Amino acid sequence: MVSEAVHAVAECLAQAESESEEARATALQTLSALTKLSSHNRDLVALTDGALPLLLSLSDSPLALSTLLHLSLNPNLKKPIASVDGLLGRLSSLLLCPSTSPQTAALTASLVCSLAMHDKNKAPLGVAGAVEAVVETLVIATTSPSEGAVARHLLSSLAELAQFHGNCTLAVRAGAVPVLIRILDGQAEDLVGTASVVLARLASFEEGMGAIREVPGVAWVLLEAVRKGCVVGRESAMEVLVRLVGESRELTEEVAASEDTSILLADLSIRGSAKLRDQAALLMKLMDDADFKFAI
Repeated sequence: MVSEAVHAVAECLAQAESESEEARATALQTLSALTKLSSHNRDLVALTDGALPLLLSLSDSPLALSTLLHLSLNPNLKKPIASVDGLLGRLSSLLLCPSTSPQTAALTASLVCSLAMHDKNKAPLGVAGAVEAVVETLVIATTSPSEGAVARHLLSSLAELAQFHGNCTLAVRAGAVPVLIRILDGQAEDLVGTASVVLARLASFEEGMGAIREVPGVAWVLLEAVRKGCVVGRESAMEVLVRLVGESRELTEEVAASEDTSILLADLSIRGSAKLRDQAALLMKLMDDADFKFAI
C-alpha cells in the first residue's frame, strides 16, 4: 500500500508538470483528493523533492491551493510550506488581485489562516504583506453581499494573524478598525463574534484604541454587539467599551444616554458570564463616578 501511494504521488507530480491543461487538472484533482483526509499522504507529498515549489508555481489553480491547504493541516508541515521561497508573497498577491475568484480568495485566506497557526509563521506573513492584503480584501468582501463566505475566511485569518503584536499595528494602519466596526454594525451576526475578538486585540495597543475612538458612534455599535452573538464576542465588545468609557467623558455620556443601558447592564449582572458580570459592574462604577444616572 505504501509503495502504491508513493507511485501515485510521483505520477501525479509528474503529470502536474505536463503541458496538457487537462493532464495537469487531473493530476491536481488527484493530489487534492489524496491529501484531503490522509495525514500520511500529506507528508508523502510535501516531502517529495520539488513538490512544494511545483504547487506554488501552479497556484493560479484552486486545486493547487486546495492541495497546499490540505498539506498545511499537518502541524509539522506548516513551517516548511511557509518557508518555500515566494509562497507568502504569492498568497498576498492572490488576495489583492482583482481577477481572483471568490473560490480562490477563500482558499487563499484559509491557507493564510492555517499557516498563521504556527507562531513562527505569524511575523513572516506580516512581512510578506498578508495582513494588509487580508484587511484590504475584507473591506471589499464586507461591502459585497455575494462574498459573505469569503469574508468569514478573511476574518478568521485576521484573527489568527492579530495574535502577533506586530501584526496588530499593521492591521490598524491598513484600516482594520473601521471595517471591523462596520461588521459589528451589520447584519452578518455570524461574523460579529470574531470581529469583536479581533477588535479587542487591536484595542490592547494605544494606536488601536486611537483608531477606535475616531469612529463616529462606536459606543452605540459596541453596546449592540454586547447584546448579540457568542459569549466570547460579547465579552470582547464589552472589554473595548469599558476601556473607551474609562478614557473619555464624552463617550461615557454617550453610553449613559442610551435608555437601554440600565436594562442591558442589569441583565448582564444576572445572566451574563462571570467576565460579563464583572465588566458590567465596572461600567456601572465608571458611570457612577462620572455622576451619571441610568435612564429608567
